[in-house]
Amino acid sequence: MKLVVAIVQNQDSKRLADEFVENGIRATKLSSTGGFLRAGNTTFLMGVEDRKVDETLELIKENCSTRSQTMMSPPSYDFTLESDLTYPVNVEVGGATIFVLPIDQFLQF
Repeated sequence: MKLVVAIVQNQDSKRLADEFVENGIRATKLSSTGGFLRAGNTTFLMGVEDRKVDETLELIKENCSTRSQTMMSPPSYDFTLESDLTYPVNVEVGGATIFVLPIDQFLQF
């Protein structure tokens, strides 16, 4: 058995959660916030049998797409610069960050 931790953008989380339900994959859904963009994310925790890990990863891959988003650059706190203006920057968002960890013991009460 493996613990699959999937961090996805909120925009993809509902569709992915529906796919998990449809495919009989139990997941705990947690709200989280990304450190770089400080944007809302959803973290799914799943205890997955070894034989279903590849299927789970494929569902995540199919439902979590990357896309380009324009955001304003953070203001500079370096007062030696002549200008403290922000400017638009294109960044890639979405997709999924996934950790697959071995489980030594699994209990349900």
